[in-house]
Amino acid sequence: MDRYAVFGNPIEHSKSPLIHSLFAKQTHQSIEYGRQQPDDDQFNAAITAFFAQGYTGANVTSPFKLDAFRFADELTPRAKAAEAVNTLYKRPDGTVLGDNTDGEGLVHDLQRLWGSLDGKRILLIGAGGATRGIILPLLTAKVSSIHIANRTASKAHGLAAMFEGEGKVSSSGFDDVPEATFDGIINCTSSSLNGDIPQISVKIFSNAVFAYDMTYKAQQTSFMQWAKKHNAEIEISDGLGMLVGQAAESFYLWRNVRPQIEPVIQTVRAML
Repeated sequence: MDRYAVFGNPIEHSKSPLIHSLFAKQTHQSIEYGRQQPDDDQFNAAITAFFAQGYTGANVTSPFKLDAFRFADELTPRAKAAEAVNTLYKRPDGTVLGDNTDGEGLVHDLQRLWGSLDGKRILLIGAGGATRGIILPLLTAKVSSIHIANRTASKAHGLAAMFEGEGKVSSSGFDDVPEATFDGIINCTSSSLNGDIPQISVKIFSNAVFAYDMTYKAQQTSFMQWAKKHNAEIEISDGLGMLVGQAAESFYLWRNVRPQIEPVIQTVRAML
């Protein structure tokens, strides 16, 4: 039986063991999946021991995605673009591949909810690691443009510059978002975890078709409520589908089997 685990600190809240057990049951795969919580400065020692014990793969969450990026022997193009790794796979030759499935998980969920992203104009709120991990997958999905807005404008500008040549990516502070029409708004900040909202103009919602919060809760997040308040017609979603989607990409990398996402989203949603 192949063994896997998710690494994070804290990690007791992680839904990954549940999600992967549901995938395994659905696809008739025999796996074992647990949790690992090394101290913040002990990731390398913990992951080295983990693979030495015969484990096959790991998911990686906060605060270890940069550590995993540095640990991997080889990186996928999307991991290089994200400069972060959330999936490690020990291949048969003993080398460890680092991947980042977050962006693919997001794109799959957006397409599941709202169809093709081809030609869509997207606003990303925030310029942290979560944002960086989704830009290349969105451009690959043929969005027409991405605008990154961040409280500190210089950070948004730096992130946009990283993807110069990959597609149309612009940037600004929260105070000077262009008066453009955005089809989709994605909250990449963690503001909703505390019931807060980004300090950005409500005009961004005026003509948008959808608003997506990368965090998730049992009820509508504060960002979702805020979007709906300022555009009654806008469609909203939290990030639970992204969580399940990125896990499905990891599962596919490890097992070469692609699980169905929708029933797992429904099961996990019912348990929130």
